Amino acid sequence: MSKKNKGSHDDGHIDESWLIPYADLLTLLLALFIVLFASSTVDAQKYNALKQSLSAAFYSGSGILDTKTSPDNIIEEMEKTVNDRGLGQLKEQLDKYISENNLGTELQTNLYNDSLVITIRDEAFFDSGSAVVKPKAKKTITSIARILEQYPQYEVVVSGHTDNVPINNKEFESNWDLSSKRALNCMKILLQNKNLDPYRFSAIGYGEYRPIASNETAAGRAKNRRVEVSIKKRVLPGDGKKFFNDIY
Repeated sequence: MSKKNKGSHDDGHIDESWLIPYADLLTLLLALFIVLFASSTVDAQKYNALKQSLSAAFYSGSGILDTKTSPDNIIEEMEKTVNDRGLGQLKEQLDKYISENNLGTELQTNLYNDSLVITIRDEAFFDSGSAVVKPKAKKTITSIARILEQYPQYEVVVSGHTDNVPINNKEFESNWDLSSKRALNCMKILLQNKNLDPYRFSAIGYGEYRPIASNETAAGRAKNRRVEVSIKKRVLPGDGKKFFNDIY
């Protein structure tokens, strides 16, 4: 009796089971290159292409990807990569604007794990004890709004902060009131740009309770009197993961 050829079945057909893991490998490589492509720039057209391609990759053919593996984990990693790069690009644009307009003493940007924060020194934007934004400062906020137009996938929180010196004038009973009004006024100027979606914006006053320096010195109190514009990575309804639900 002759021996059976390796790689064949009893019925004479060639064993093609190796094609399944091979196809899965190609699918994973495809998904990887799509993610790298999309993360190269925050672009809505490329993001939609990513959606369609990942949908096809995960829900066509057969193999290990047809198990209960969900694209949630992969899309979370992809969003982190895109967000990190997007916030980095935003910081570069803001820093360039600050440098070109000699605003280094008035504005500062800091990139954290979950957000990019624009810190506004209060004396550059407000008179002491006032929440009225100075005319020159309005132009600066308007310019920031134009830059934010390019990043519609982020939540924006404008927060006001004061030092611990009590205030009690005709307009404001406390530092809570002053910090809240300053934040609100800055947000209103941002939202004069009709290309920004108000749904993504909020304003809050923290008063004296979130200092970044000691209130024991004049220099420390000056640092604490500020408005912060925080651009956060949080995925909002209508953005981010919601689009991915369409492929389920």
